[in-house]
Amino acid sequence: MEIDIRELETFQELAHDGAQSAAESLAQLTGISTNVQVTNVSLMSASDLQYEFIGTEFAGVNIDLSGEISGEVVLAFDERGRRAITDELVPADDPEKKKSSIKEVGNIMSSGFVDGWANYLNAKIKNSPPDYIEGTGVDVLPKSATEEDTHLLVFRSRVEASQGSVNEPVDFRILLVPDSTSLERALTPRAEDGISFEKLEVFTDMTKEGAEKAATNITSMTGIDTNVNVSRLTLVPIEDIPREVGNKRYVGNVMEFEGKLGGYLVILFDQPSGRAVVDSLVPMETDEQWGSMEQEALKELGNIMTSGFIDGWANVLDAEIKHQPPEFVADTGSSIMSPITSKIAETDDHAFMLDSSIQTDSDQVFTCQMLALPRRDELEQALADLLVENSQNTRIDPDELFDR
Repeated sequence: MEIDIRELETFQELAHDGAQSAAESLAQLTGISTNVQVTNVSLMSASDLQYEFIGTEFAGVNIDLSGEISGEVVLAFDERGRRAITDELVPADDPEKKKSSIKEVGNIMSSGFVDGWANYLNAKIKNSPPDYIEGTGVDVLPKSATEEDTHLLVFRSRVEASQGSVNEPVDFRILLVPDSTSLERALTPRAEDGISFEKLEVFTDMTKEGAEKAATNITSMTGIDTNVNVSRLTLVPIEDIPREVGNKRYVGNVMEFEGKLGGYLVILFDQPSGRAVVDSLVPMETDEQWGSMEQEALKELGNIMTSGFIDGWANVLDAEIKHQPPEFVADTGSSIMSPITSKIAETDDHAFMLDSSIQTDSDQVFTCQMLALPRRDELEQALADLLVENSQNTRIDPDELFDR
């Protein structure tokens, strides 16, 4: 299937406007102040989407769509959001009425979310009655997200809200997963400039394999057992990228890469993880938190991780991709990303972001995020030239990485 990236950008904007409409409906019904933080389109595996919802209790509604756009919409509120809605609409302690209030709110919000799509397509889109959902992981996800080894194109919005004078944060998510027939009907290019959906899937898999090599390199150098939890390819407005990364403080590296495919790679450790990495690499204690010795240790690790991440692309694309020496960074995520996105915004308003999360399942706290931002025109050309039969050429001898 060929897809029109420009049309996909338009649909991302429709999803953002729909999320804004849904958020305004929630505010009118409950008095909860809302603000749409990020809306993007992600190509990801069903298991990666499941992982995002594990560990947090959500409640909300699932709604089936039919017509020009068919598929599923999920609106999911965290526990604070559920309490805020039900306490406002059903003061009495009546569980069934509280569930009904969530369904009522979800029904109204989903209508606002879908209306913009129907207007744009000049077609009817019907909503099924809402089904109440509750739980974590697959319990609150679209049915298509329960199928393993499946790539999903997911329109994802995250809304930040505040409740009352205490400004207690409320989190709710909106997901739209169209079925393949809808995607093909809506995104088929009108000219010969589309991108193969299969090649996007291959590139997403390449990214996950690259992240897995980077995780292996972390373990080899530090002794910290790591694995890749989430890896996805996301089309996102460039102005939203700093907000997507957030204001948590990180330490890590920024590298520019160039060749057949150029752009930027950012490796971000949260502060405790960065400290754990440095302690495992630097054989002596120092008086500085991020002095020259610590910075060099992180840059050395970043260099090895980047080679593992990028060389798989080079093998599949049958082309040379080189990266510049790592630049050490220590700041909030949004502050680290802003200079990069400012450069990319000189030529584009949307970007493909390759996002992988590396963590550990042990008691030791460890989080690392790898963000690749290829140049848009070079990525589209690389995908056009990509031979799917080369997708197995991502294997690299780990010893080669340490000889560089």
